[in-house]
Amino acid sequence: MTQARRRMRSVGISLGLTALVAASLTGCSNDDDDKADYAAICVDPQTEQRTGDENCKDEREYHGSGAGFFWFYMATRGGGLVPPIGGRYNTASGTYSASGLRNSSGGTATIQRGGLDTKGGNIGTIARGGFGKAGKGSSGG
Repeated sequence: MTQARRRMRSVGISLGLTALVAASLTGCSNDDDDKADYAAICVDPQTEQRTGDENCKDEREYHGSGAGFFWFYMATRGGGLVPPIGGRYNTASGTYSASGLRNSSGGTATIQRGGLDTKGGNIGTIARGGFGKAGKGSSGG
């Protein structure tokens, strides 16, 4: 009887682990979970043109004045378009400040700073993984 009990316990543990692994894999396959909430492009606010990511060296925020290059944050949901390097961006499609950005649940937004296609395109096709969350990261403008 002890051997039958061990076998039943072993089957129960195996089934439990299988269910746990299946649930975690299902969660990983959700495309929305893999997308950053916002993507940032490096821009020159004076010319309203996108520039190379290497020009944004820190996380200074543009407040309507000053020269240099700054990160411009755009929501990844909603079908927005990222301009190509040298192309003009729409100032109404994003913000220069990461401090107020939130995810759809009201929590801290994930942000991909840089790494977007230099030829431009649909911002909704990016995958999470850029340079950190709001208020954090290794690059900026």
